[in-house]
Formats: sequence, C-alpha cells, structure tokens
Amino acid sequence: MEGERKYITVEQLKLHKQPGDLWISIKGKVYNVSDWAKDHPGGEAVLINMAGQDVTDGFIAYHPASAWQYLGKFFTGYYLKDFQISEVSKDYRKLASEFNQLGLFENKGHGALYSVISLVVMLSLVVYGVLKSESVLVHLGCGLLLGVLWVQAAYMGHDSGHYQVMSSRTYNRMAQFVAGNCLTGISIAWWKWTHNAHHIACNSLDYDPDLQHMPVFAVSTKFFHSITSVFYGRELTFDPVARFLVSHQHFTYYPIMIVGRVNLFIQTFLLLFSKRSIPDRGLNILGILVFWTWFPLLVSCLPNWSERVMFVLASFAVTALQHIQFTLNHFTGDTYLGPPTGNDWFEKQTAGTVDISCSSWMDWFYGGLQFQLEHHLFPRLPRSQLRKISPTVKDLCKKHNLPYKSLSFWDANVTTIRLLRSAARKAWDMDLPIPKNSAWEAVNTHG
Repeated sequence: MEGERKYITVEQLKLHKQPGDLWISIKGKVYNVSDWAKDHPGGEAVLINMAGQDVTDGFIAYHPASAWQYLGKFFTGYYLKDFQISEVSKDYRKLASEFNQLGLFENKGHGALYSVISLVVMLSLVVYGVLKSESVLVHLGCGLLLGVLWVQAAYMGHDSGHYQVMSSRTYNRMAQFVAGNCLTGISIAWWKWTHNAHHIACNSLDYDPDLQHMPVFAVSTKFFHSITSVFYGRELTFDPVARFLVSHQHFTYYPIMIVGRVNLFIQTFLLLFSKRSIPDRGLNILGILVFWTWFPLLVSCLPNWSERVMFVLASFAVTALQHIQFTLNHFTGDTYLGPPTGNDWFEKQTAGTVDISCSSWMDWFYGGLQFQLEHHLFPRLPRSQLRKISPTVKDLCKKHNLPYKSLSFWDANVTTIRLLRSAARKAWDMDLPIPKNSAWEAVNTHG
C-alpha cells in the first residue's frame, strides 16, 4: 500500500544525475549507484548518461537474470510514484521474458567452436603461405585471407563482449583478449568503452561516439555548428579544414574505409596510454604488444617492400567491408541531440538502426550484425538466434507503427552515399559561421 512505502516523483529522480549522485529506477524501485559507477562492468559513462530516470528496458537488455540479485544493496528504500510505462515497453519486456523462457539467450549453438577452428586454420594458412611460398599471387591471397581473419576475430571479440561464448567467464575473457588485442591489435578495453556508449546512446550526435567522425565525416548538418561531444569531452569544431573534408566525404568514404583500421590502432594506443582509468590496462597492453610482434615479423618475411605493401593493403581492403557494414547500419538512421532516455529506449533503437538483408548463408560474413535492430534490442542474444527472432521484432514494430528498416547491401550503400553527398553539398553554405581554426582532429582523439 502507498502509505507503507516511501515514494519519489519522476521530477525528484531527475535531480540525481550528477557524478557522485547517480540514482536510477528499475521496475519502480529506485537505486543509488553512485559508488558502484566506477566498478560497473559496462563503464561509468553508461550510468552517468542514464542516471535520473527509469532504465528498466536498458537493464533488461544488457543484464542476465543473475544480475537482479545484486540490486538489493543499492536500493534507496524509495519507489517511483508517477512513472507511466508505455505500451511499447510493456510489449518489449514481455518479449524479452518469452525469449528467456524459451532459452534463446543460453542456446548459443556451436558458433564459438567454429569461430576458433576457422581462426586457427586461417592463421595457419596465412603463415604457411608467407613462409613457404615464393608466389606473389599466394602472398596476395594470404593478405586477403588475413583480412578475413581479422573480420571474423572482431566478430568473436564482439560476441564475447556481449555474452559468454565460452564455457566459463575466465575462458570468455581469454577469448576477448586473444581475438581482440592479440589477433587484431585493437584493444578490447577501447571497444567496451566506445561500444557500450554507442548501444546506450544509439545515434545521439553528441553522446554516440560511432557518429562522431569530424572533421572527416558528418552525417548531419548539425555538426556544422561545432557541437560538443559529451563522450570525448571536447568540441567537434567545424572549421575550414572540416568544411573541406566533409564537402568531399561522398568521394573519400570508401578510400577512408580501406585505411580505417589505422584509426582503430591509433585509438587503442591513445586510450591505453591515457590518464583514464582502464580495466586490465597491463593485460590490454600485453595483448597489443603480442600483435605488434607477430604482425610486423610476418610482414618482414615477405621478399621485398612491394609485396609487403601489397600484403598490408590487401588485408586492410578486406576489413574495409566490415567498416562499411558498421557505418551502413547507422549513418542513415535517424539522429538526435541530447542524452539517451529510458522511457523511449525501444523507439530510439528502431529509429537509429538499419538492417542489411541477405541470405542465411551470408550470416557468417556479417557476423549476425546485419540484424542490427535485433542485436540492439537484445544484445545478449547469440548471433545464431537473431535471424529466428527477426519476424517477431518486425511484427512488434508494425504493431506500434515504428520503423523497421532493412535494405540490401547495395541499397544501403546507395542510401549512405546519398546522405553523405547531401551533407557535403550543404557544407559549402557560406552563411554558416565557422570558427577560425581547430587544427588536427582527424583521428577522434580523447584529449
């Protein structure tokens, strides 16, 4: 009964959203997570961005059933008095419960085993081809195969970052570090830092780092007004350099995707050697050192510099397909300014994502992430289940008159280039005020 409980209003809850004073509501109960924020596996930024509001849908999406038992120690004793649950949220929670009862979150198939075997086979073939063959074509093929290996290793790192793909948490962490740091040279710590923020603030221009590519790309003309990145804590200045680069972005898009991996290498080093608090910093650095030992050694085994350059560019060119895929999933989605909100979480995910339609035999190529909306709604769901739930998600979107965008790979490319070209043409609008100068921001530095 209401008289036996202590209540706070939605407006009162909103007052607790500053670092050191972080309150959230989950299913009507109010929790104080201020002291827990720095230890939160998903990162402190996620809690800071979502504090002061109901986060039930997000909590359900990213936490297994076992996480509920730990909430008690954070309970403030207050209940949320006047929060209204939307019909969309009710249906989403019901659907998540049904998937859980069906065991879909636990039925992972043999995907991890197949991934490990394929990575070992591909790496063995690449090393054998480089060391034992003198054929230029074989070396070219090895470079291309290494690119495929990097793509598949990234998918495995992604999967193990969202849910447990191995038989134990220890083996799962090992899979993350080996697939990410050791095989691809991209820190799993960097991935978690940016990826969790991306999921929570999907397509927020100032909160989602996956849309903040100034001065190289601008998916919205709002970037022309030098908005501030809350994630990076700096202004994304639209100066003459940015105007020039953005005005040509529809031409530079594919070339930049080919060398986009260089940016990821740089981001990894910037984060690991920054002053930020990084979980397992030493282990992450060790994994990166492993990569920067075996990869240069392998390249040095090629007979001359022309083949070495060919080998590296070939491997990078293959990974460009993955970089393109990730941008296709979000560049043409709806964008907004401001922090993520809990009461329209489902709606924001549907608006900001684009699926890539393909035959089932291509699922390995896309790593399951062609079902981008399904993945954003149920990030803990194994990739082998995403195609299965797709019709159900589509029906739920139709029921609530929400977008379910699914395009072929070709159409998604065409739509993305059109969006980039449209923004590029507007970049030369001389009526827009431009700050005098901000020099070098091309690699999304962290400060």
